[in-house]
Amino acid sequence: MFSLTRRAAITGLLPLAMPSIVRAANAPLEIPFFFPIAVSGPITAIIDGYAADFAAEHTDIQIKPVYAGNYDDTIAKAVTAFKGGKAPPLAMLGAIQVFTLIDLDAIVPFDDIASSAEDKAWLGSFFPAFLANGNVQGHTWSIPFQRSTAVLYWNKDAFKEAGLNPEVPPATWTEHMAFARKLTRKSGDTVSRWGTQIPSTAGTYWLYQALAAEAGQQLMNNAGNETYFASAGAIEALEYWAELGKLGVHAPGVVDWGVTPNDFVAGRTAMMWTTTGNLSFVKSKAPFPFGVAMLPAGKKRGSPTGGGNFHIFKTATQAERDASLMFVKWVSQPERAAAWSIATGYVATRPDAWATETMKKYATDFPPAGVARDQLQYAVPELSTHENQQVTLPLNTALQAALTGTKTAAAALTEAQANAQRILKPYKRG
Repeated sequence: MFSLTRRAAITGLLPLAMPSIVRAANAPLEIPFFFPIAVSGPITAIIDGYAADFAAEHTDIQIKPVYAGNYDDTIAKAVTAFKGGKAPPLAMLGAIQVFTLIDLDAIVPFDDIASSAEDKAWLGSFFPAFLANGNVQGHTWSIPFQRSTAVLYWNKDAFKEAGLNPEVPPATWTEHMAFARKLTRKSGDTVSRWGTQIPSTAGTYWLYQALAAEAGQQLMNNAGNETYFASAGAIEALEYWAELGKLGVHAPGVVDWGVTPNDFVAGRTAMMWTTTGNLSFVKSKAPFPFGVAMLPAGKKRGSPTGGGNFHIFKTATQAERDASLMFVKWVSQPERAAAWSIATGYVATRPDAWATETMKKYATDFPPAGVARDQLQYAVPELSTHENQQVTLPLNTALQAALTGTKTAAAALTEAQANAQRILKPYKRG
């Protein structure tokens, strides 16, 4: 490990020939760390605190968080920095970016660095559903940390007012639509409360992927070179989503991702589909009792995983790789994974974090915290392909076209599938 190498160099057991080690011997080795801020909450303060605590325990390493915007901003800045020869050693990037980063030859697999028996046990300590996006070509390219699934939030007071059992959320698409009808509150043409809300900006495909999974359809293969956007299940999922708007139980057209949690806590929607990463925000802001449940089932239950993983860039020196690995192992320990989950609403990414006394007490006192963990058995990897942005942006446009009524679900998805096939064709050779 890096710290052992450095101590040996200081005591004269190793030559001080490498510039990076000479610098580290005189001052802490700085590790710039790109981190996205994607949802409401005191994330920057928490990450800054982790960096300070790690530095107190490892005086020869200094983690330097760089807050680079949302996930799209962060991957763009990281790739630009890599192409310019100035990539950070460590970055928290969307788990879906794995094919993009592999194709650029930008990152190193964690299993190439984490080689000891202890390290290999650590690599296997995470929930398989959260490892799935990063497990490609027989390697573990990234480590899950800021992870989530989509869940249903409901306003218990609104349920009671509508004559529904406030403790029982909808379990199926049919119930979800029926509940939404009862929960929608309008006077003439004026709607003061929508029955349900599924946001359709900031990655429209993510919640659509939940609907597709519930219709029994995965949207891509594991190799990231084939998509199934125009399949019967994919079309059925989009038709259901669009039907909510046509029935007047869901705001028409495109609904903003960032506005949706605010609409929920303000009582402007009685149910919402969104990330578990908004759990802490809702808990602190909602002036009414609320519940959190698995998403309602179509043919089955389903939700995509989401969020960010740790990645180590290939341009990092060996000392920087070792130091980055040391930090990732440190911050992902069970107690810290539990504390991170409690503070943010993201899902603790390893089963032993849920076995800590801290997490057991929290989940007992606040049962909604355990919903996303329990839903992992139905989770699918988030949509990720080669040329991911070129594949997903037209898909997002197609989904929004169907939601606004400018195209049918079948026509929109057929166009998106044709686009994806054209882009992915080179990756299917050989």
